[in-house]
Parts: sequence; structure tokens; C-alpha cells
Amino acid sequence: MPMPQQCFFCSQNLTNVDYKEVDLLRRFVSSQAKIIDPRHTGICAKHQRKLALAIKRARFMGLLAYVRK
Repeated sequence: MPMPQQCFFCSQNLTNVDYKEVDLLRRFVSSQAKIIDPRHTGICAKHQRKLALAIKRARFMGLLAYVRK
């Protein structure tokens, strides 16, 4: 049984996820521009909700793509 991963945001002591940090958000988006499941990334539920909202805001503002070609 594998060890549960430490949440990236908890280990870095990051309290909020900013939609303007596009490089950070791209780490949690698949090659098809889908938000990666928290079981694969190891992010806790609190930060997954904040991450999803930040990704959606970045998409709306045109910083991230909705789909990849």
C-alpha cells in the first residue's frame, strides 16, 4: 500500500491559490487542459477546491486555455 502524498500547498505553507500564478496552475492541469484528480496529485480537499476555482478564474480571464489542440 503506497504512502499518502503530502499536499503540495500544505507542505509549502501556501494558504491561498492565486489565479495569476499560471505556471503553478499548469502543474495541476492535464495535457488535455483538464483539472487532474486529487488522488493523482495528492492535494487535500481544501486546497483542491481552491485550486479548481483558481483554474476556472484563470481560464475565464484568458490566462489558461479551456482545451488544448
